[in-house]
Amino acid sequence: MSRKILVTSALPYANGAIHLGHLVEYIQTDIWVRFQKMAGNECWYVCADDTHGTPIMLRAEKEGITPEALIERVHGEHYRDFSGFGVGFDNYYSTHTPETRDCANDIYLKLRDAGLIEVRTIEQYFDPVKQLFLPDRFIKGECPKCHAKDQYGDNCEVCGAAYAPTDLIEPFSAISGAKPELRNSEHYFFKLSDPRCEAFLRQYTGKDNGVLQAEAANKMQEWLGAPGDNKLTDWDISRDAPYFGFEIPDAPGKYFYVWLDAPIGYMGSFKNLCAKKGLDFNEYFKPDSSTELYHFIGKDILYFHALFWPAELQHAGFRTPTKIFAHGFLTVDGAKMSKSRGTFITAESFLKTGLNPEWLRYYYAAKLSATMEDIDLNLGDFCARVNSDLVGKYVNIASRSAGFIAKRFNGQLAPAAADLPAIKAIQAAAGKVAELYEAREFGKAMREIMALTDAANQYVDSVKPWELAKQEGKEVELHAACTNALNLFRLLTILLKPILPVVAGKVEQFMNIAPLAWTDTQSLLAGGHAINAYEHLMTRIDPKLIDKLVEANKESLAPTPEQQSQQRHGEHQQKEAAKDAKVVPAPASEGLCSIDDFMKIDLRIARIANAEHVEGADKLVRLTLDVGEEKTRNVFAGIKAAYDPAQLIGRLTVMVANLAPRKMKFGLSEGMVLAASDGEGKTPGLFLLSPDSGAQPGMRVK
Repeated sequence: MSRKILVTSALPYANGAIHLGHLVEYIQTDIWVRFQKMAGNECWYVCADDTHGTPIMLRAEKEGITPEALIERVHGEHYRDFSGFGVGFDNYYSTHTPETRDCANDIYLKLRDAGLIEVRTIEQYFDPVKQLFLPDRFIKGECPKCHAKDQYGDNCEVCGAAYAPTDLIEPFSAISGAKPELRNSEHYFFKLSDPRCEAFLRQYTGKDNGVLQAEAANKMQEWLGAPGDNKLTDWDISRDAPYFGFEIPDAPGKYFYVWLDAPIGYMGSFKNLCAKKGLDFNEYFKPDSSTELYHFIGKDILYFHALFWPAELQHAGFRTPTKIFAHGFLTVDGAKMSKSRGTFITAESFLKTGLNPEWLRYYYAAKLSATMEDIDLNLGDFCARVNSDLVGKYVNIASRSAGFIAKRFNGQLAPAAADLPAIKAIQAAAGKVAELYEAREFGKAMREIMALTDAANQYVDSVKPWELAKQEGKEVELHAACTNALNLFRLLTILLKPILPVVAGKVEQFMNIAPLAWTDTQSLLAGGHAINAYEHLMTRIDPKLIDKLVEANKESLAPTPEQQSQQRHGEHQQKEAAKDAKVVPAPASEGLCSIDDFMKIDLRIARIANAEHVEGADKLVRLTLDVGEEKTRNVFAGIKAAYDPAQLIGRLTVMVANLAPRKMKFGLSEGMVLAASDGEGKTPGLFLLSPDSGAQPGMRVK
């Protein structure tokens, strides 16, 4: 029986270009959706640009255009890039639409009527010139610690100190330069801490419910706390005018915070699609819906999608997601993407360089799994794997056989050998490959397919059509050999079609066949079937193109005159602060460090979001650390003998946050946790440092 499925990817923010890190998610989602459609399921894939918020408003003002003009332009750029990589949305929309507004208003009013909205007065900085309340990053001033000028409202870039914007000395608005004023404002809060939300979320996000991956469910339990120890905090869902967004229905001058209407944008985009296709929106979103709803997201926005979003839906009378699939981040050549190294690669530059986007789709697929593990784009391995697997193995089967059919047999096939072991192997494996696609284990699926491709090549190598073509009286054998090879190629194309839709389309045209479905793995082309002229399907990657791509994405390391001036100003501030504090550097012979030396080490409170054994390592434990940043950190710690990883999850520790990343055999380590020992083995074990209760991830140790 055909399933009815609605699939979404996270909404890209309309304030920047799509890059290869973004594409991990959209390619992963697109592969899964294409498989579902090939399997005969009714599957809809919707997305939209996330368009609201202060950054959009200020960027538009800086460019001298309206926010509407900005988001329209960026929407075109995003859609161009996604289309270039074969991401086949059924609807790519915007959150700044009547459909999303209607859904946001509906959800808000239902939450209000359920007693889950509360109004509170908070104090924050206000720009008297621009007449708006300022987010922390739009406030600057003198650092209260080292007295460096022109520092942001949440941390100092000179000494690394973290603080509240009210701690700044002589604060000013980064937008107008005016001195900000502290003002009270009423804000609207969604009461996520309400016992009804807590009870629902404990059940919904629990491991037994199966909505989340195991590591994501662990993270949720950490955020929720132990039963009776509710750690959920209420969520500020309002912003004051002026703000680019939707005005709250019963609160003139108050606007929905962008993160409220962003996930609601899924509903808005689908409602727009329903109007176009005649679909029933309520069938997919009513509480007792028999349809399936899946969200593909990055692990950095798990908090919003696994706590806020389902709690909103549940208490506003809508269905909740069937499953939420979180993926890891992308590294390039074993390190974070870098503009200076040219590895912060935009989708547009990849396409403009002349690289085939299906090369990247295949490489990502070969790396992706159902876990939240990061994946690495190793540019050397990228060339080698694509050239070996796609060109040397897969495409090679057709290129060595199709020409003989056209030249010798008028483009017509002979009867296929249905009992050929290589053919039977593919047909037998189709079910397993389908299960791997369904489970998002794309890397395992690619290994299965490439093993079948090897077997197909072994068949071609054994019959040697190029030699049969030189021998008189071998026409029948040649016809059979090439026909069998092309049937093998067709079957392999079916298995690869979710990954390589463009190549599959060319194969369908070349073979003169209807669009391939998954059930076609159990059939072969009949004798006498006519094929069209073969045209080469894919070229090898020229490493020079990779070099060109990296160069195109490099940003100059040389500072501008303005940056040089700022740097000299910062150094001067540090020196002046040192004089005021009467800091006397210690003689090197005493083995002491100065306060300047110590301040170079950025020690931060970290929460252990996940801990697990490292396969093949005797001493290491892999720690996923929440350091209060947008993304988590991956750290390998030699503490296996002292700690059971399961007992570490949720506890606080201290890490060195500015240690240079280290590429290890098991992955990239992005810092170091601090532990104590006697150093001589007299005291057994190691002891992780733990801060007092009340410390929060991201706080600086000083």
